Amino acid sequence: MPVKLISPKQQMRAAQSFPFFSSIAILIPVLIPIWIAASIFVYAAVAHHPNDKVCAYLVPAGYRFYGVLGAWVVVLNFSSHLANMVGGALNLALLLWAISILVVVPLGVRDVLRAQRANWCEIEHQAE
Repeated sequence: MPVKLISPKQQMRAAQSFPFFSSIAILIPVLIPIWIAASIFVYAAVAHHPNDKVCAYLVPAGYRFYGVLGAWVVVLNFSSHLANMVGGALNLALLLWAISILVVVPLGVRDVLRAQRANWCEIEHQAE
């Protein structure tokens, strides 16, 4: 079997991909439906990375992003009642968006910067 070398930069980019694009999608809500679909492929690809350190960046970012979207589903199911409590549908949408930004973006930026500062070593992987 041929051996494939995975460079430190490739590993770093794989670790940074999910938190980076999740943060971008939350900041620009129009991109959320696109990122939901694309994130499934990114998550599956990175989850099977030969370096476990890459997966250590992926899992918490996935929990944050998918957790926020799961909370959106619950809140939006009760949006008619909750909108009255916060002063209207626009206020509810802005509040939901602000909370999502506070949960996903700062920790996503932290993960991207941590991955950039981490010590990555070249690894060999048995290609099939």
